[in-house]
Amino acid sequence: MQKATADKSDPIAAQLAPVGRETVQDRVYLELRRALIGGLFEPSQVLTIRGLADALMTSTMPVREALGRLITEKALEALPNRSVRVPPITLERMDDLLRARILIEGEAIALAATRMTPRQITTIESMLGEWDEMRALKHKKDVDREVTLNQAFHFDIYRACGSAVLIPMIESLWLQSGPCIRVAIYAFSDAGEIDTAHYHRTIVKAIAAQDAKGARDALVADISRPFTFLRSKLEAEAKKGLSA
Repeated sequence: MQKATADKSDPIAAQLAPVGRETVQDRVYLELRRALIGGLFEPSQVLTIRGLADALMTSTMPVREALGRLITEKALEALPNRSVRVPPITLERMDDLLRARILIEGEAIALAATRMTPRQITTIESMLGEWDEMRALKHKKDVDREVTLNQAFHFDIYRACGSAVLIPMIESLWLQSGPCIRVAIYAFSDAGEIDTAHYHRTIVKAIAAQDAKGARDALVADISRPFTFLRSKLEAEAKKGLSA
């Protein structure tokens, strides 16, 4: 099979370098990105280049380059000792992330509500069944599985919105807010809060009825809940610290 060759007489082609296969750096970056979006790292968690390289079974160079990309995307912060950390939770950061998520994800789900096919709706309904099975288990809560299911549920809906522009924006927001969501899952469990599946069922019901406003409202209630809960928790801890 002959390889395609660029026509260097084309002024654009003459300025572009050939694209090779996916590099180790790309794979490291995508894996770390997946972990952040899924909330597998906690807020303020310090990550070392050597520790990540060992865990990913690779050299330090691709890890260092991948971390640089994630720092640029505001998903991680550089520390003076050449390590990095997941940004800590602050009230200002939470408010900023929630405001952006409501605007962008709200628009995506409103578009998806009138576009999703019966087969696509059946797919997200099946996730609710899997959620019920997971919650029925008597052993230790599987937080990793819960955040993975939550992500799959939302992105299956968002991908049906028909916008190639909105999806990368949503991924960026999840990249930054993933660690907060993980903390919220633990907090909800301790407080006996209503399960996330309750809100997801409301979303599915609205989408099945092609109710764009209802889907948006249900989504806002779903994604606002962890941020509101964490805000109250942080404010209570701050007051307790002042009175101590």
